[in-house]
Amino acid sequence: MLLDFKLGSEPASTEVSGGIYDIVIIGGGPAGLTAAIYAARDGMRVLVLDRETTGGLAATTEMIENYPGFPEGVNGMELMQRFRQQAGRFGAEIVEFEEVQSVKPIKRGLFEIHTDGDVHQGKTVVIATGSRPKQLNLPGENEYYGKGLSYCATCDGPFFKDKDVVVIGAGNSGLQEGLQVLEYAKSVTFIEFLPFTRAEQILQDRVKAHPKSKMFFNYRVTEIKGDKTVTGVVAVNRETGEEKLFPTDGVFIYVGYSPYSNFVADLVERNKWGYIHTDHKMRTRTEGLYAIGDVRADNPAQLTISAGDGTKAALDIREYLLELAAEA
Repeated sequence: MLLDFKLGSEPASTEVSGGIYDIVIIGGGPAGLTAAIYAARDGMRVLVLDRETTGGLAATTEMIENYPGFPEGVNGMELMQRFRQQAGRFGAEIVEFEEVQSVKPIKRGLFEIHTDGDVHQGKTVVIATGSRPKQLNLPGENEYYGKGLSYCATCDGPFFKDKDVVVIGAGNSGLQEGLQVLEYAKSVTFIEFLPFTRAEQILQDRVKAHPKSKMFFNYRVTEIKGDKTVTGVVAVNRETGEEKLFPTDGVFIYVGYSPYSNFVADLVERNKWGYIHTDHKMRTRTEGLYAIGDVRADNPAQLTISAGDGTKAALDIREYLLELAAEA
């Protein structure tokens, strides 16, 4: 049954566009789009804001093999396009390339969302901004970004056809994206800080079995070298102290992620890494403000769990809006 949520005419502190939304979702990845699907289908007025294109990190993954319903796997961009189409089908408004600068509670049941180009109002707000790849802050890292150094193998892997490539980081992301690069490159060398990999066994087996791959464990990368473009990676063996130069035409860095949460730091509780704490219904310490997906603490960065977060938030928001309506 569709709900008939009556939008009030509460005064705003700033000139806004679009009226008052029942739910403003900041971030259009798997979590945000799932929340949009549930909320819009339930009759809510939904706005999704994304600082880039929708889809999040999932859209940059060449092949997703553990999302239910796709026994042969599915391209990440294709899957996220389906999420977006489904949200749009139910009436969710989706705006790309509009970055949120701040979220301001005005009163109970009313927030202002200030972006780099507009101001929006919502009765509730959902933070679904995800995370972004960490930098190592190495000498040469900024200098050679876009000149042989990248954080997205799916985006840039084809540029390294028949080239030698180094992947820094041998966790799930490093091995998965490295396998993508192996389709194009002459060789891929994985360099891992730890003396082992925490990646899923199936990914380890595929990389180890690939004739063009090499793996070096217990190495700390100290520098990216280059001459107009990347030419090598310097790393030190953490056990022996020996320094080694890995000549390469390209570098991909996968050493973890940082949550995109600073813009709401004064409204939520965060752990020491910046991930947002919520209760089991995805609620933060600010009433009407929710956090879902990879930006949330205790989320293991899995697409299915992020989608579940979006579902939980939308269902609780339904009850919260009914409560607000009953009080009006």
